[in-house]
Amino acid sequence: MKNITITFPDNSTITVQDEIRPITLLSHFSDGAKKAIAVLVNNELCSLHSIINVSAKVEPVYADSKEGAAIYRRSLCFLLATAAHRLFPGRRLLVGHSLGHGYYYTIDGDLLTATQIENLQSEMQKLVEEDLPIDATHISYMEACELFEKLGLVETRKQLNYRSPSKIKINVLEEFADLYVEPLVSSTGILKTFDLLPYHEGFLLRFPSHHTPEELAPFVDQPKLFEIYKQYKEWGRAQDVTSASSLNQLIHDRKVNHFINITETLQVKRIAEIADKIHERPEARVVLIAGPSSSGKTTTSKKLALQLEALGYNPKVISLDCYYVGREQTPKDANGNYDYECLEALDIELLNKNLLDMFEGKSVEIPSYDFHSGSRYYKGNTMTLAENDILVMEGIHGLNDKLTPLIDPKRKFKIYLSALTQLNLDDHNRIATSDNRLIRRIVRDAHFRGKSAADTIAMWDNVQEGEKKHIFPFQNNADVMLNTALDYEIPVLKVYADPLLRCVTPLQKEYAEASRMLNFLSYFSTIPATAVPDQSIIREFIGGSAFKY
Repeated sequence: MKNITITFPDNSTITVQDEIRPITLLSHFSDGAKKAIAVLVNNELCSLHSIINVSAKVEPVYADSKEGAAIYRRSLCFLLATAAHRLFPGRRLLVGHSLGHGYYYTIDGDLLTATQIENLQSEMQKLVEEDLPIDATHISYMEACELFEKLGLVETRKQLNYRSPSKIKINVLEEFADLYVEPLVSSTGILKTFDLLPYHEGFLLRFPSHHTPEELAPFVDQPKLFEIYKQYKEWGRAQDVTSASSLNQLIHDRKVNHFINITETLQVKRIAEIADKIHERPEARVVLIAGPSSSGKTTTSKKLALQLEALGYNPKVISLDCYYVGREQTPKDANGNYDYECLEALDIELLNKNLLDMFEGKSVEIPSYDFHSGSRYYKGNTMTLAENDILVMEGIHGLNDKLTPLIDPKRKFKIYLSALTQLNLDDHNRIATSDNRLIRRIVRDAHFRGKSAADTIAMWDNVQEGEKKHIFPFQNNADVMLNTALDYEIPVLKVYADPLLRCVTPLQKEYAEASRMLNFLSYFSTIPATAVPDQSIIREFIGGSAFKY
């Protein structure tokens, strides 16, 4: 027996003998009517049924937090998988990409009728009403192999060929079980807010945001984004690479170099197709490229410029950073920090005047911006547009027409970038686009900006909030969308990201996210950087690019 000290957020403590479960501590958390759905134990995210066997600082996690919302979503996915197992035994439920506040699902090889989807939702609601416990337990490696084969979890079973500890943690709900990836809620009765919406060949599992955990936001369709994802999903199936385990198989069989070449060739082909579309619009004089953080805007602009040159253009690049108004005129955010991501941080009037002057054949002096002093300056950088010249501008506001209100829409060609990996971990566990981008950013920030993984994680929430305000609402304004994800990139980035993430300690609040990302990366084998071509987008993050930045 040993004494364990539990410290709560208000710094009060209790001492217990031997181990204790967080669910027994809920009375110590008080926040009105809100109930904790998980806890942070020494900054590690844990379920309410986990075991605390060391002295720890314990904090509640509520559904209206980012971590709580993620737990709620994962738990809903598990609830859906259980219901699908009951109603459609022997058929594979496949999770796809996110769409609004929802995940797209299909049943492999089948089109579900509206009635079947209604029955599936009814089965989920029945499980919620029964308020059944969701347990997490360990079983042996051999038992896990047998269990996943029995349940028809093909990709999950294959994953055990490359991730093979002596015991495997699983989630269990009645007769169904699945691999434990991250903590879930303690019982089905918590999962009251969801909906199934028929969509294309499948349906959307709709869930609440952390801002409104007890209600669903209105559905906003994103048909262009869906079509891009659908194309890449079909391509992945054609290559027989749709999951982490199938990619690991290529690495194991030493066939991944061919897959890298195909993947890179596809992306070059897509960029060439965009150049062709621009060429079909001779009145277009400025190409505006926008996308969220670490979507590969810089490399894409350079690769597009090459394709445009091949078509006879002379591309000229202008950075929107040159048009910052200056620190004294930059608005501040709610925390009193300079908000360089808002539209008002740019000199819209000067930008539009420069563009109009260049379209009329006039020579324009382009400003520069010194981030250290927070001031604009000029260094004699002039630009004139000849007949075959075309401007390429990349920045977060590129798709917002308020950036270029004086420019005729016919003169603008807009491109939206997003890193939409079509890979899943397995049938039921998807890879979030934001996770892919966060790994890219952690590696880039450490390599080029001297930032730790904790530094990058600490500011990631603010980055995403800015994207929600300034980028995502305008994505359907794009003339074309380009997927910049490369399906082999995570095994490459893992080599760099893994040691960076391991430097985040339990004393830092970023530890929970670092631990989650380490767990995510553990599903992938590694690919050395030497396998990455020097013109690849991945080089923007790991270094060694043929392009100058």
